[in-house]
Amino acid sequence: MPVDAYAFVLTDPETCVGVDPLASIPDLRELPRVIALKYTTATNRWTSLNDVASLATTPAAARGPWHEYVLGRGVVDVASMVLRDRYGCWGFVDLWSTSSPYTGRDLTLLRDLNTALVTAVRRCQASTFAASAGDGAGHLDADTEGPAVMLLDAPPDRGLVITGSTPGTEAWLARLLPAKSRRGPVPAAVLNVAAQLLAREADVDGSPATGRVHAGGAVWLRLRASRLDTSGQIAVTIELASPGDRIEMFARAHGLSSRERELLDVLADGVDTADAASRLVITPNTVQDHFKSVFAKAGVHSRRELMSRVLGVGSTPA
Repeated sequence: MPVDAYAFVLTDPETCVGVDPLASIPDLRELPRVIALKYTTATNRWTSLNDVASLATTPAAARGPWHEYVLGRGVVDVASMVLRDRYGCWGFVDLWSTSSPYTGRDLTLLRDLNTALVTAVRRCQASTFAASAGDGAGHLDADTEGPAVMLLDAPPDRGLVITGSTPGTEAWLARLLPAKSRRGPVPAAVLNVAAQLLAREADVDGSPATGRVHAGGAVWLRLRASRLDTSGQIAVTIELASPGDRIEMFARAHGLSSRERELLDVLADGVDTADAASRLVITPNTVQDHFKSVFAKAGVHSRRELMSRVLGVGSTPA
């Protein structure tokens, strides 16, 4: 398949917002604009795709600003694929071709690869919870510094422009996407969350402008974008994920049922089997059956080990 540029973006499985991208585009200086246009274009958006789509076969009248942008830079076709299963949306892939349109055979290949890719990405996300709980949180100084905040403007001709940040923000960004040069870390996750806010405001997509992402060790972060009433700027907050966030991500990544997810919520309060049964209005034996199922899916052997992974405290290296 002809691939001259690409974007492979991992997303929050619940909100579908990009949080961990791997991309190679012709001009990285244009990245903020590319991301803003991608999020505010409805046609072939990963949130509405069933599997695979091609720009070349999309009617001109249905194309949006992102399509016009890439076509204006010598791109002949873009093959877009969403990575989704019944547990959530795990990412999307855009393959750019500047030489020839993608054929039906190319798109069939992507469809054939889709299930394997979705399964692999979800398993990789699940494996992050087995990392050492002692690695990471302290290096962010989260207890003393508090959340980091980045401010952005959204001029139509440039997409998104970072205008300021709170002290220590670069350390948080370095955990998300480390720098490959002296220019500092690329705030791609921040741009994605901010772009989702633009999409909400344009009625392109109604999902919250939030995303949760693994940041090494047992650390999960939450990013959230909102408008400032006074200046109209976009503020993106980066902070440690809450226990509820971690439980949600753990449950989706490990393929837990809704009842098993509820059990994790109850266990986070430190209750015993009898109390868990009472809260869930089931028998203690049924609670034990749920435990066995969750243990098998998570690859653990005790409640302590399970909750250490879920909440990120007191676990041992994988």
